[in-house]
Amino acid sequence: MSCEGCVGAVKRVLGKMEGVESYEVDIKEQKVTVKGNVTPDAVLQTVSKTGKKTSFWEAEAEPVINQSTAPADATAS
Repeated sequence: MSCEGCVGAVKRVLGKMEGVESYEVDIKEQKVTVKGNVTPDAVLQTVSKTGKKTSFWEAEAEPVINQSTAPADATAS
């Protein structure tokens, strides 16, 4: 992701994705963090539809509060 247009494209597809509760886009780090009842593979596939290069990144360990809510982390650039 190199511009706000790229960020907007990623936000649009994530905003329409069923099961997404929240997401955070960090353009500086070129990372997107998605939380909700979604699989990481589904998030990666959805973000890939924007035409941006996507891959998984290692997340810092976070405590799981709700087992039905699995974070899905992907990078888009």
